[in-house]
Amino acid sequence: MSTPLVNEFDNWIRTRFVDLNTELESLYFAQDKKEQIQGVGEELKLALITEGDQFVQQLLHEGNTDEGFDSGFDLLGNVGFLMSASRRHEMDEKHPALKSASALAMQLGASLGVVPRFASAHLETHNRAQNGKYKTFTHLDDEKVFLDYNTRGVFGFIRASEALLHILPLGVSHPVTLDLLNTAKDALEKVVENNTALFNELDVDRFFYNVRPYYKTHKVGRHEYRGANAGDFAGINVIDLLLGLCRGNDPYYSQLLVDKFLFMRPEEQLTLRDCMRRTSLMDEFLAVSDEERESQWFKINLSAFLDVCEAHGETARQHHSQLISRFIESPAAKYELAHRQDMTASGPPLEVLLAALQKLHDLRTASYREDIQTRHQDVQTLRSYL
Repeated sequence: MSTPLVNEFDNWIRTRFVDLNTELESLYFAQDKKEQIQGVGEELKLALITEGDQFVQQLLHEGNTDEGFDSGFDLLGNVGFLMSASRRHEMDEKHPALKSASALAMQLGASLGVVPRFASAHLETHNRAQNGKYKTFTHLDDEKVFLDYNTRGVFGFIRASEALLHILPLGVSHPVTLDLLNTAKDALEKVVENNTALFNELDVDRFFYNVRPYYKTHKVGRHEYRGANAGDFAGINVIDLLLGLCRGNDPYYSQLLVDKFLFMRPEEQLTLRDCMRRTSLMDEFLAVSDEERESQWFKINLSAFLDVCEAHGETARQHHSQLISRFIESPAAKYELAHRQDMTASGPPLEVLLAALQKLHDLRTASYREDIQTRHQDVQTLRSYL
């Protein structure tokens, strides 16, 4: 159970906080230059940071507010929402209120073993609804559309990853492995279907100007932390590694994992670390003897495995061509904002981020590239066995 003060702060985040952000977003969006927010709604901004600070100061005085991991993690999310909204509204990070919020966030993050800011789990997999309504930054329909479908997508990846994890103790030749591979494929195809609905319903400008900015990088204490990312959960990387499309000994990919570990809940961190030491299913299929390749189980299970690889690749193609290109890259170019320093949630300039995402896309789709090592040839070898 949380303390009364923690509950009061949570209620403020769910009500007044959302009202203030929504009013500000309406003012911003009504302008010709929607990205110019300095000097707009200053009284609302001051109210947001002042009211939030009143709770933070009391929580700091209250001391250890952690009544269990889930309670502490939820409180960290609420403090993170306040800091992220302050960053979105371009309020001075040296404001005394944000120093207090940093202190509380660092106390909570250190005790929980996670980053001292809100993570995607706070808005998706661990965002408790009250009377049918979960926490958001605004009342905007497009934010709800984005979170509804993102949450469904995350759980689709989790279902696929759990099915693949169950294969490890069985081996690729087990008859039930076929069932698990089909379960993984169905879950990934559901992700594609879900994302298609998201991209059809989400308004490009609303997302670009009024939803995306809450995920920006910002400082907590002396350190700058990248923004929360919908991929900050173990499941999608478990799929990468178990299928063998990405490898833990790849410097690029291992750096990606290192950067995201603390954005995941501790139990997910353990799952992913364990997965990094496992032999991939692709390597297991490649290691099958010439004699066994003529077996019925091999062709049936291998065909199902390759279908899972294709389904996972399709989620990557869809993410790259739709969300990244259509909802970020294109509007940034259209409104001549591509070179703004705060354009990306992860920190680096947009062109650097796009190059990195292209590399990840090519790994997940097993595309042919001369400059990086993908599993393109290995996938072609496996296809030749069918």
